[in-house]
Amino acid sequence: MKFTCNKEVLLKEISIAQEIISSKNAILILSNIYLEAVKDSLIIKAKDMKVNFQTKVPVTVIEEGSTTVYGDKFFGIISSFPYDEIEFSQKDNIAIIKPTTQKKPEYKLKSMASDKFPELPVSSEQFFEIPIKDFREMIQQSVFAVSDDETRYFMNGVFLEKSEDKINMVATDGRRLAFIGKKADKKINDFNGIIIPPKILSTIIKRSGDEGLINISINDKMIFINFASYQFSSVLIEGMFPNYKKVIPEKQDFYLSVKREEMLNALRRVSLMVEKKSHRIYLGISSGRISVYSEESEMGTVEDEIPCKYDGDDITIALNYRYLEEPFKVMTDDEIKILFSSAVKAITIEPVPQKDFFHIVMPMQS
Repeated sequence: MKFTCNKEVLLKEISIAQEIISSKNAILILSNIYLEAVKDSLIIKAKDMKVNFQTKVPVTVIEEGSTTVYGDKFFGIISSFPYDEIEFSQKDNIAIIKPTTQKKPEYKLKSMASDKFPELPVSSEQFFEIPIKDFREMIQQSVFAVSDDETRYFMNGVFLEKSEDKINMVATDGRRLAFIGKKADKKINDFNGIIIPPKILSTIIKRSGDEGLINISINDKMIFINFASYQFSSVLIEGMFPNYKKVIPEKQDFYLSVKREEMLNALRRVSLMVEKKSHRIYLGISSGRISVYSEESEMGTVEDEIPCKYDGDDITIALNYRYLEEPFKVMTDDEIKILFSSAVKAITIEPVPQKDFFHIVMPMQS
């Protein structure tokens, strides 16, 4: 096989493929990227044990064919290549990568036969459409709350369900919960709730824009996600996701509102003195102000203060500062509301005005 192409066009897609296979694979061929030159396109495939990726880029095909190359080395070669145009040729299990107009540099990279590369799964179920902008927001507002506790594997992913006329995405680690629900098109068939590994969602959010539609298909074992020239699929996490609705407070008697940037800046300042194991901070809430402070430690302590809209009794709530900071980071609204009923019960974080998402955080023992 032989083709020429633009370096930046190829690098963009190879970086996605390398991201998919970046973890160590027990099967050697899964450390390789599949390349197939056909007509005026290069088909690129990558997979690990769970996530699959395929795309197509325009190239000038001189000789059709297919091969696989070691992903890490190929990505390194392309990313450091000094010229805009690349010539790639392959023969007798050796891939040669060099400029189209110069003799050097010339890389000779060992390749592996393409017929050893596993077939990527194909969905037999119907696809449905969601605006990419909505799907990106759903991921942003939930994926950070996924648990990393492997003993509770059913929390190691994001829960996706169709509930009445909405598509909901939920994540929790048992101490916090993120929820977002978007209105579902009437054409979307009902499906059982699924648990999606965060790897595919994190990759999609990096690579998708805000325009167009995303196509999704779901079966008992896998999810398929297509947009633009990209085709992704992933094995689902098995298990029963917790009944998240039990965690959502029915009523909270008190609330305050605060400027998002002011709270984020205060959290950043106070976090410098936070005890690294507990991440505990305190919110001292009183009329018109919040005192944000760390607990005493061997290094010392810090206290900051910002204004808020609140008219109620004084209260102090202990929280993991990361669980407060992360929702504030992914929200874009100027003003944020914090609802609560006591110092020991869950707090709810939501934008002002209220939208289609919220975050719940359990206080820590003070």
